[in-house]
Amino acid sequence: MRKKKVYEGKNFSVSFYNMMVEGKKITQEIIEQRNAVAILAFEGNKVVLVKQYRFPRGYVLEIPAGILEKGENQKDCAIRELEEETGYAAKKITHLIRIYPSLGYNLQFIDCYVATNLKKIKGLKLDKEEFITVVKMDFKKLLKMIKNGKILESRTICAVLIYAAKKRIF
Repeated sequence: MRKKKVYEGKNFSVSFYNMMVEGKKITQEIIEQRNAVAILAFEGNKVVLVKQYRFPRGYVLEIPAGILEKGENQKDCAIRELEEETGYAAKKITHLIRIYPSLGYNLQFIDCYVATNLKKIKGLKLDKEEFITVVKMDFKKLLKMIKNGKILESRTICAVLIYAAKKRIF
């Protein structure tokens, strides 16, 4: 397999991968992004969400999430992102699922976590390009919003539905 980088940006790069599959030479255009985490955080029966500006959709309701820093492991990233985006720390954080949102043209994976026993510890610590408001919502209301097509963000949809399936909440 040979790789040729054709674009290097702030948030992602694009490379051509030349390889053999079943005896045929193929070229794949691949987006390379750092891996990420997403956190389904519970304060009692309420989920802590963020309302965040996401171009081109505008403000979108989603679970807290973020990109791993160089050398950071996924769980530490989840703890950091929860604190930065919501001001909450979790006494318990467990892995829920790993998803690959764009297989076939993007190498990124996202580890989803469940955070419980939350404690408010500080205000938000946002990047200059983040515009976030914290929103708390009953889990069943969030599930209903997903079923009705009101939640658009894929990490949120995946984490909530996997959690609901594992807990048999429908």
